[in-house]
Amino acid sequence: MLKEYKSVSSVAGPLMMVQNVDGAKFGHIVDIELGDGSIRHGQILQVDGDNVLVQVFEGTQGVDLDETKIRLLGKPSELNVSPDILGRVFSGVGIPKDNGPAIIPDAKKDVNGNPINPYSRDFPNEFIQTGISTIDGLNPLVRGQKLPIFSGAGLPHDEIAAQLARQATVLGEGEEFAVVFAAMGITFEAAQFFIDDLTKTGAIERSVMFINLANDPAIERIATPRFALTAAEYLAFERGMQVLVILNDMTNYCEALREISAARKEVPGRRGYPGYLYTDLATLYERAGRIKGNKGSITMVPVLTMPEDDKTHPVPDLTGYITEGQIIMSRSLDRKSIAPPVDVLPSLSRLKDKGIGEGKTREDHADLYNQLYAAYAKGKESQELATILGEGALSEEDAKYMKFADSFELRYISQGFSENRTIEQTLDLGWELLSVFDDTELKRIDVDLIAKYMPKFRKNDGASD
Repeated sequence: MLKEYKSVSSVAGPLMMVQNVDGAKFGHIVDIELGDGSIRHGQILQVDGDNVLVQVFEGTQGVDLDETKIRLLGKPSELNVSPDILGRVFSGVGIPKDNGPAIIPDAKKDVNGNPINPYSRDFPNEFIQTGISTIDGLNPLVRGQKLPIFSGAGLPHDEIAAQLARQATVLGEGEEFAVVFAAMGITFEAAQFFIDDLTKTGAIERSVMFINLANDPAIERIATPRFALTAAEYLAFERGMQVLVILNDMTNYCEALREISAARKEVPGRRGYPGYLYTDLATLYERAGRIKGNKGSITMVPVLTMPEDDKTHPVPDLTGYITEGQIIMSRSLDRKSIAPPVDVLPSLSRLKDKGIGEGKTREDHADLYNQLYAAYAKGKESQELATILGEGALSEEDAKYMKFADSFELRYISQGFSENRTIEQTLDLGWELLSVFDDTELKRIDVDLIAKYMPKFRKNDGASD
C-alpha cells in the first residue's frame, strides 16, 4: 500500500512543497490527486528532512492545498522499452502520441541512466554517412561522437535536423541503424513537419520520436532528452544497433532549466542560468559513446539556437566544452539561398581524422578536405578584397580563388535539403572543383593521389596533368 500525504504547504510556479513526508528520495516520482479526483504526476527535486519539493509535470494550476493528496511511488521515472518503440511517436515523457498501442515492455529503464565508465569507453573511429557534403567531406561524423549544430533564430536548423534523421546511415554489411529524435519546446507545426517528413520518406520505421511542444510544461521539457537517451541506450547497448540521437532544440531545454531554477529561488549564474548548467548538460551529452566489447553505439547531434547569433552565450559556450566540435550555420549563406547554409571555416569535427581514410571512406579524404579548406579560405579572403577594392584590383591568382569560392558555395555547400550524396560523390565533387588549379598549386595533396584521382576531372584547358 502506497503512503498517502495530505500535507501540501505551498505552491510556486510548477513546484509544490510537501511537509511531514517519510522515506522520500531525490528523483523519485509521485502521483498527485487533486480535489476533483484528477491525477497529475511529479518528481521529487529536493529532500530536506521530512520536507519535500516536488516539480509537477502538468503544472500546479487549480491545486487546492487542503484537498490535494500526494502518493510516493518509490521509484524514479521509467521508460517502457522493447523493439516495438521503433516507428513510434511519444510525448516528452514517453506516452504514445501516434494513436498506436501502449508499449508492452521487455524492460523498464530508469530515465536518468548510468554514466559510461571511462575505462569501458571505446574510442570513436567509424564513419557515419549523413549525405551532406559539408559534414561528410569536411567535418566527418564518427560513431560515438557528440557533434552539435550551432544555429540562429530563423535559420533552417529544423530542415537540416530532418535531413540528418532521414539520410544518416552507417557503411558496411549487417549493421542496424536507428534514429532517436527528441524535439523540445517546438511549435505544433514544426512537430508535424518532422513527423510528416520522416513518415513520407519511410525513415519513421527506423526512428523513435519524443515530442515536447512549446505549450507543454517546462518540467516535461527537462525530462524529454532523458527519455530519448534511455531509448537510445536500450537500442544501442542491448539491441546492438548504431543509434543517432538528435536533440532539437537544446536552447529551449536550457531555458526550461533556468525557469525551474528561478522558481526554486536558486542563486543565478551567468545570464540567469543555474550555476550547474555545465554539469546538467554533461549528464546528457556524456551518455553518448561506445562501450568496449559492445557492438552498439550512440552518436549525438544536439541542435541549439544561439541567441543573437552569439557563440559566447552560455548554452553554445558550455556545449562546445563538452562536445567534440561544432557545425555552425551561416546567416550570410542563408541570405544567398545556399542550403544547408553551413559555415565551413569555423565549423570543426575534432574526431574527423579518426573516421576517415582507406577502409573507412577513401584514401584521398584527408588530403582532399585540407586542400578544399585552404582554397576556400583563400577564396573568401579574395571575396573580401574585391568588396573593398573592386574586382579589377585583384591579381589573376586572387580572381581564380574567388571564382573557386563562388563555385564551392554553389555546388559543394549548396545541395538542398533533399539531395543525399554518397561519400564517393562528395569526394569526387571536391576533386572536380579543385581541377581549376594546376597540380603545383595543390600543395596539400600527395602527388600520388593527384596522379590517381585528378586526371578524369581535368578539362582540356591547358592545365598540367
